Amino acid sequence: MNGRPSFLANIPVVTRNLLIVNVVMFIATLINEEFMIGTFAMFYPASPFFRWWQPVTHMFMHGGWWHIFFNMYSLVIFGMVVERAMGTRKFLLFYFVTGLGAVALHTAVEWLEITHLGADPVSAYYTPMVGASGAIYGVLVAFAMLYPQAKLTLIFPPITLDAKWWVIIFIGLELFTGIVGTRIGIAHFAHLGGALFGFLLVRYWRKTGKLYR
Repeated sequence: MNGRPSFLANIPVVTRNLLIVNVVMFIATLINEEFMIGTFAMFYPASPFFRWWQPVTHMFMHGGWWHIFFNMYSLVIFGMVVERAMGTRKFLLFYFVTGLGAVALHTAVEWLEITHLGADPVSAYYTPMVGASGAIYGVLVAFAMLYPQAKLTLIFPPITLDAKWWVIIFIGLELFTGIVGTRIGIAHFAHLGGALFGFLLVRYWRKTGKLYR
């Protein structure tokens, strides 16, 4: 007798494997945090801890249970929809481009702060960035561009708005908090970088007729 497909089996292949890799990396971080953060988190390129693979591997690192929960929840809810619309290979490319875009903007802002705004370089050199949030913001932007009228409701407060308006609000909050420097410890410009590259990539694919599969 055939049973029902498992939860993972119902998730498209790229989203499913991204979820699995993130969970495995998180478990490894719980076992040996010092090694995992020092090796796979993203450090400023001038830092003695920087390694060439960190712009990619940092996307699979997380700083705590809530961090990975909200990122993976968003990946599954929105990523599976976007992947089914774009197709497997295009979604995989999209995910990594937005994740690298997050690193690019985050690092550019750090460089600007150090070279022109008098920020302490030591803090930048020894403070790692972790998380899939940049790529997740790219996925959220793609979802809002593909389905702008889709209704989304927050858990708290339980407010329902079109997807496009939620994304605009989230990006506005990230920009505001990034500029004024509130919520220290959150890479606001990484989120904005992922959102920006996601917007540009979807716009380019749509303009050239290459968005769907």
